[in-house]
Amino acid sequence: MTHSAPRGRQLKRLAVLSTVTLVMSLLAAPFSASAAESDTPGVDEIASSPNLTQAANIPKQAPFDNTSSLNSDWAFQGKYAYGGNYNGFTVYDISKPRQPEVAAVVVCPGSQNDITVQGDLLFLGTDSQRSDNSCNSTSVPANAPADARWEGVKIFNISDPTNPQYVAAVKTDCGSHTQTLIPGKSGDNALYIYVSSYNLSRASVANCALPHDKISVIRVPRNNPAAALVVSTPILFPGGGNPSGNGTSETTGCHDITAYPEKDLAAGACMGDGALFDISDRANPKTITTVRDTENFAFWHSATFNNDATKVVFTDELGGGGGAECNEAVGPTRGANAIYAITGTGAKRKLSFRSYYKIPRENTANENCVAHNGSLIPVPGRDIMVQAWYQGGISVFDFTNARNPKEIAYWERGPLSATQMITGGSWSAYWYNGFIFSSDIQKGLDVLDLTDPKTDPAKNKHTNRLNAQTQSSYTSW
Repeated sequence: MTHSAPRGRQLKRLAVLSTVTLVMSLLAAPFSASAAESDTPGVDEIASSPNLTQAANIPKQAPFDNTSSLNSDWAFQGKYAYGGNYNGFTVYDISKPRQPEVAAVVVCPGSQNDITVQGDLLFLGTDSQRSDNSCNSTSVPANAPADARWEGVKIFNISDPTNPQYVAAVKTDCGSHTQTLIPGKSGDNALYIYVSSYNLSRASVANCALPHDKISVIRVPRNNPAAALVVSTPILFPGGGNPSGNGTSETTGCHDITAYPEKDLAAGACMGDGALFDISDRANPKTITTVRDTENFAFWHSATFNNDATKVVFTDELGGGGGAECNEAVGPTRGANAIYAITGTGAKRKLSFRSYYKIPRENTANENCVAHNGSLIPVPGRDIMVQAWYQGGISVFDFTNARNPKEIAYWERGPLSATQMITGGSWSAYWYNGFIFSSDIQKGLDVLDLTDPKTDPAKNKHTNRLNAQTQSSYTSW
């Protein structure tokens, strides 16, 4: 299986534009990954295609303004963006995307602090062993007994986004690495949270006993969120997941699940397996089919449907996000996306491989770079996605032809250091109401403006909420 993007010298980066003449000439021509070439940009230097430019940046705020406080995932609602950080979360007012402002900073340690929002509620995932469920908790060692450690989901009231209030918490087995919010079906005035977590140690530890081939499902009554509780722990791999030993991770849980509630469908990236689930019974999802890639995929990390749910883009987080995986030695099919078509109908649906996609540029040995979080850009009739690649930057690619995906824009900074590896870059890059918002691990909030004939129709599409792991059809927006 081969990658369609140009390689060789085309893996070199586009030149950082330095003269007005060059800028104007490139703006007048369609973007091509081989339009101009140069060496890797220097420390903190910005390089991009001419159709993707920075509109704003807000650095990390105190007390998160240090290299050990890592920014993580996003959620959006109304005029606010909610940005996770391993030590809490930040609320941004993005009513003026070119002039965003910090609205609140909430200190509440507990990696990764993955965030979802719905109405007056914000859900914060804790995937590290804490002494209790409060925002004043302390870290406890891995050998702490089960009753002396807490991991799970915290619930906040955000009726006033500038002053979030802690409401309750729900403990879950193995913590909450990521979470997926799914509204209840007609007549069920509740929210369901699919909690994804996993055991990398391959040993039985407190609250995370193997085989851990399940997720936790939390039901949250909208009118009484303090009564939220785990209502089921469905086994997603009753026959056992990928056993590992074949170049990919052993399946001891799911890293991420993306739901498409309108279609009663979800896609799971579950360490050693990609999966498709029937979620028509919200509390009891059922596995429809699974797929493995023992040749190229090391760790199935995340999933994104196209708008009509006929394709899924899975990502491989080779190296766990901490390695320099965007280089010639690793190549174009590892640490990449894999695009699958959904074939068949009902319980007979299958995932059929179509192609790989990886950014067509190399990075230095001091830049962590691998496929990470992204979202669709709502272009009618096309399948276009924006995606974060850590220090590989942000890539916009068209996978309408699933067998031949093409990059149409990119933006990135040079390495954080020329002499050492510092974890950084874009954790999540999502399209929200006309702009791309990037959560940079070290540099804070970046707002990017994409201006291209292929994507300009999306500027007319607006929504009131974006949880990237809860997709909805943009056809009716």
